[in-house]
Amino acid sequence: MNSIKKIQSELGKEYSCIDITKKFLKTIEDKRDINAFITIREEALSEAREVDKRIKAGEKLTGVMGIPMAIKDNILIKGTKCTAASKILDNYIAPYNANVIDKLDGAILLGKTNMDEFAHGSSGEHSAYGNTKNPNDAEYVPGGSSSGSAASVAGEMAVCALGSDTAGSVRQPASFCGVVGLKPTYGAVSRYGLMSMVCSLDQIGPLTNNVEDAETVFNVIRGKDERDSTSLDYKLEDDKKEFIIGIPDELINDVDQEVKDIFNESVKKLEDKGVKFKSIKVPNFKYGIPCYYIITPAEISANLSRYDGVKFGMSSKSGDILSNYLETRGQYLGEEAKRRIMIGTHILSSGYYDAYYLRAQKVRAKIVEDFKNAFEDVDLIFTPTSPFLPFKFNEKIKDPVSMYLSDLLTAPANLAGVPAISLPAGKVGNLPVGVQFIAPVLKEKRLFNIGKLFEQ
Repeated sequence: MNSIKKIQSELGKEYSCIDITKKFLKTIEDKRDINAFITIREEALSEAREVDKRIKAGEKLTGVMGIPMAIKDNILIKGTKCTAASKILDNYIAPYNANVIDKLDGAILLGKTNMDEFAHGSSGEHSAYGNTKNPNDAEYVPGGSSSGSAASVAGEMAVCALGSDTAGSVRQPASFCGVVGLKPTYGAVSRYGLMSMVCSLDQIGPLTNNVEDAETVFNVIRGKDERDSTSLDYKLEDDKKEFIIGIPDELINDVDQEVKDIFNESVKKLEDKGVKFKSIKVPNFKYGIPCYYIITPAEISANLSRYDGVKFGMSSKSGDILSNYLETRGQYLGEEAKRRIMIGTHILSSGYYDAYYLRAQKVRAKIVEDFKNAFEDVDLIFTPTSPFLPFKFNEKIKDPVSMYLSDLLTAPANLAGVPAISLPAGKVGNLPVGVQFIAPVLKEKRLFNIGKLFEQ
């Protein structure tokens, strides 16, 4: 299994950065049937040469220097195509770097990974560039929307990857593919250069093979950015090594038995290490999904209005501006994007704003209050990551409500802005199962501490 520490220990000794980069590019080519990548970057080899020069000059390897990484295709890399897995952006070349890309000093950016179009999805089945397959079993979905990022790490096509998490889009594919996925505190990582899905929920996070790597990548990309007014500057401090962990029993009752069995085994293993558990009440968590699927389409309908066939991206080039606008969006946007735009426009329309959007925001405030009350009694909250196992392609695609339930256990953390991490906990056959720890705001260090204990 690849790790940052292992790769960096070999660089300049057993292998050059060029050697390692070529190895990963070869693996990507060999596993192209998984369809984890939309774009492979030719610049990766020149980036590797620069790292070799820096190593030869005596520079110490720190952070992610020399590490082959994959980047979700809604995060801008200057001069590289960025599609958000939508045909409407098939010809779009990013004119600048996202903040996180500028921070990845010395990383080798192998390419842009496949995803659900504009991050709308939980399965990896909504990409205009074809489905990403689960490296553990190609008949099953890898999860979404960061499907390609999770598959690239699980399939050893990258050491680590960046994804974006709006309701579980890092953690759920991490669970389905059997890797680690971190959703940081809202604002811990700048969203500058991330194509907006839901501005009040989106957060960039790493997918890795272990907790230590997740901590390393997070420490590289976090911090204040003057171009993102929601970004935060804070010290990562939390020495807590003994934990009281809360389990919301009313949510666990909605989990499939096979997942629940692995979750219960995980509880027992942690109890053997001295971790204490207690039942907690979070009465409004059950409203997380309906709340999320009102707020989300509303913000999507506003954010996707910029893709109009005029300013940038693909255009139908119809005669008049209205026809061009309607035909471009009709021709180049996928079905899930259209569905969410229409729902969101309805939610925000006159006479419905108070009934739906305003009420959902009030429920969101209640969910924030539930977290606040829970964290007065416990240090962390523990749940499965997904209520069910990875499912087969086309199994849920015709039933959007069933698909949306993938986010049952992950969406509340986004609505409250608190950090959460998904860890591999076991398998049912060859299908991975993940568990999730949720921490108070700005307590990522606590997640890393419990994660390392869990990995032992």
